[in-house]
Amino acid sequence: MKIGWIGLGNVGGKLSRSLLRHGFDLTVFDLRDDLVQAFVRDGAEKGESPAQMMRDCDTVITCLPSPAVCNAVMQEMLPQVRTGKIWLEMSTTDEAEVKRLGALVIEKGGQAADCPVSGGCHRAATGNISILAGCERATFEEVLPLLTAMGRRILHTGALGSASALKVVTNYLATANLITCCEALVTAKAAGMDLNTAYEAIRISSGTSFVHETESQVILNGSRDISFTMDLVSKDIGLFQQLADKYGVPLEVSPLLIEIFKDGEARYGPRELSPNIIRRLEDATGLEIRAPGFPSEMHDDEPEEQGGEVTASIRH
Repeated sequence: MKIGWIGLGNVGGKLSRSLLRHGFDLTVFDLRDDLVQAFVRDGAEKGESPAQMMRDCDTVITCLPSPAVCNAVMQEMLPQVRTGKIWLEMSTTDEAEVKRLGALVIEKGGQAADCPVSGGCHRAATGNISILAGCERATFEEVLPLLTAMGRRILHTGALGSASALKVVTNYLATANLITCCEALVTAKAAGMDLNTAYEAIRISSGTSFVHETESQVILNGSRDISFTMDLVSKDIGLFQQLADKYGVPLEVSPLLIEIFKDGEARYGPRELSPNIIRRLEDATGLEIRAPGFPSEMHDDEPEEQGGEVTASIRH
C-alpha cells in the first residue's frame, strides 16, 4: 500500500515517522520544505501536491491545523478520488466538516475515516498514542494495519464523524483539567506548601490525572513545553462548544474555559505554549510556580508496543 501524508507538524511529523519506521511506502507533503527534506533523507518520497498524492497513493492521510486548511487541501485532492482511494483524516476537526468532506470522497467511490489521536506528542513519537477511528467497519479493518503502526490502542467509534466528536470531548476534559491543575498548584504555593510535595500528593490521590502527571511536570520545570499552543486549545474547546450548541446542551464550564484561553492569547500571544495559561495566576499573585527535579519536556519511557484494537466495555 502506497501512503501519502500531508501535514508534518508537531503531531503529524511524529505519527508519519512511525509509518516510516515500520517500513511503509511513504510520500510526504508540507508547505515547509525543510520538514519534507528531513523525511526524504530517511527514505520517504517527496510529494508534489495534494492532487498528485491522491492520484498516485492508495491512502492519503491529512493532519492539518484547522478545518479550513483541510477543506482547501481536500478541494485539490477531490478530482483525483476514485474507487479504491482512502482519505484518512487525523486532524482534530469539526464533526460536521469531516462528515461533509468524507461524503464528497464517498460520492466519488472512495472511502473516508476520521482518526484523531490522543495522548500527547511524546506518545505520538513512540507509537504508543491512542487513536479513535470513525468510519465504516470495512474501512476500519482496511486501515487498521496503518493505525496499529502509529498507535497502541485503537478504538472504532462508529460512523464517520464520531471520532472527531469524541476527540473534542476528550480535549475539553484535558483543558478543564489543565486549568484546575494550575489553580491547585498556585493555591498550594500560596498556602506555603512545598510544590514537589504538592505534586506528589496530587499524583497519589483521587485528584490525579493524565494531565497532572504530564503537564504539571513541565509547568513546575518552567519550560511549559508540551508542543501545543494556546490558539490550538482555543480551537479545540471552541469545537466542543459548537458540538454542545448543536445539540442544545446548556454548558456552564465550557464558556469560562473559552474566556480564560482567549484572555491568555490576548496577554501572551496565540502561539504561547498552552501550559503557560498558569501565568495569568502567577501574574495575579506574584508567585512563581517552579520546583526542582522536573523534566523540561515529556518523554514516553514505555517501550513501543504493537498496537491493537480496543472495544467499548458493556457495564453490568
